[in-house]
Amino acid sequence: MPESSKLESWKIWLPTFVGLATGLGMLLGLGMAPKGQPIVVENNDEESVNSLGNGRMEELIRYIDARYVDDVEDDELVEGAINHILDDLDPHSSYIPKDELKETTERLQGNFDGIGIEFMILDDTLMVVTPIAGGPSEEAGILAGDKIVEVGDTIIAGKEIKSEKIMTLLRGEKGTDVELGVRRGKENNLRRFTITRDKIPNNSVDIGYMVNENTGYIKINRFNATTYKDFMLQIEDLVEKQKMEHLVLDLRQNPGGYLMEATRILSQLFSERDKLMVYTEGDKSTRQDYNTTGANFFDIGKIAVLIDEGSASASEIVAGAIQDWDRGIIIGRRTFGKGLVQEQYKLSDGSALHLTVSRYFTPSGRCIQRDYTNAEAYEDDFTARFKSGELQDQSKIELVDTTEYYTAGGRVVYGGGGVMPDVFVPLDTTLYSTYYLKMRQKVAPFIFRYVENNKTDLESLKDESIYFEEYEVSDAMFDDFLAYAEKDKSLKKRNDEILTETTLDLKMHLKARLAKHLFDQTALHKVINFRDPMLKEATQWIAGDDKLVEIRD
Repeated sequence: MPESSKLESWKIWLPTFVGLATGLGMLLGLGMAPKGQPIVVENNDEESVNSLGNGRMEELIRYIDARYVDDVEDDELVEGAINHILDDLDPHSSYIPKDELKETTERLQGNFDGIGIEFMILDDTLMVVTPIAGGPSEEAGILAGDKIVEVGDTIIAGKEIKSEKIMTLLRGEKGTDVELGVRRGKENNLRRFTITRDKIPNNSVDIGYMVNENTGYIKINRFNATTYKDFMLQIEDLVEKQKMEHLVLDLRQNPGGYLMEATRILSQLFSERDKLMVYTEGDKSTRQDYNTTGANFFDIGKIAVLIDEGSASASEIVAGAIQDWDRGIIIGRRTFGKGLVQEQYKLSDGSALHLTVSRYFTPSGRCIQRDYTNAEAYEDDFTARFKSGELQDQSKIELVDTTEYYTAGGRVVYGGGGVMPDVFVPLDTTLYSTYYLKMRQKVAPFIFRYVENNKTDLESLKDESIYFEEYEVSDAMFDDFLAYAEKDKSLKKRNDEILTETTLDLKMHLKARLAKHLFDQTALHKVINFRDPMLKEATQWIAGDDKLVEIRD
């Protein structure tokens, strides 16, 4: 595959530079995380930064307002000046306008106000993939497969309406009502629903299940205000009900979030008291240590942590502490490399400032923050990694800081560019061509239609264990999928070479998406994880007798 084609495909696969993956189905109201999700230390001080328009800046604005040749918006001038100042600091200090602050806060707090559906836009129609369990839509009687045609007095079907507009219409404050016109199945008349918006949980833990008789798997997608609680609920279920002894913790594509949530989880993974997990320090911030409490509720044996180039900030704190204390094995690829800590300050107009106040250091003393003196190179780091070949070949990883640090068992580790894995798993670049990624985007809508048209036949697949062990996507079904996908003009010219390389993967995603419709979200992940090379490495290490201190010797 030509290198230019591969790099172009990454722009499709990773729409933000930290590599946050998005799915075709959306949880209503959940927006994309901002680039370089901050490590947030909650600031409870009531004193806020009142204005960035004092002194000379305020004078300057007054002169421009009074004398400038054209009309200008004062707010735009001030915001432009603020952003310019912050651009000269670091990549993670940022200004959040008032109208964006609510969404940012909701993402970190772990909930939002809405009607509680997962949806996709299919043929200019909003299709309900599933109502969120316990949410207002489920209580009102909305079903998977319903088509939302009207919201209030706005017709949304057939209007090429964007997801952002849909969310604006459906989201609102808790306790407010929204009127929906819904078409169910082939009914001619719309069903009318009045749904009262409520708090919708925005879970940071995707799934937790047993991958074998003694090993559990938990995937955390970010560290928000409810992550520790979500994590502990999964641990409790896996240990007490399913007899979990060992844990695979998946932090891939996790951009970070609250520092305290990461340290609370770490404290549950160590039985000892007062073990240093991470410390923070800055020119104007004294050193602050975060130690284990010794009050862990469950005994967990071996731990394997999965990381990749999208694992950042709080994810790196967890991986770094486990690695430095030789508490478990780190599997995957070099992490993002963000070691800066931000505090949030409210400004007088309702906007906010995320200001970098310190750096964090792993227990061995490593700061894994990448160099950011060249802002363009910092943002293009992933492309540079791809071009250098390090995502496919561990020997091509360039150490930007050769200072040696030592784990508790004497292993050498490095800082200055992310957490290096103990076991490297290369990226399969055959799965990232533009053609393949466009085909992948057709999986979800195809399966949605397939389920609609084959409900009777699918009744025989309701046994989950039989489905996982025996069901395979037939060649006939795959041909139907190709025919559906090739209705897209950009896919009309079939790429047989790439298709040959990726057919098994596409069939796996078809099976996974069908599993979600037949069972639940966990079923989707189970199917995908069955062929996951990182998870395979993790379970093999847990089952074996390998000692961590021998891995890098």
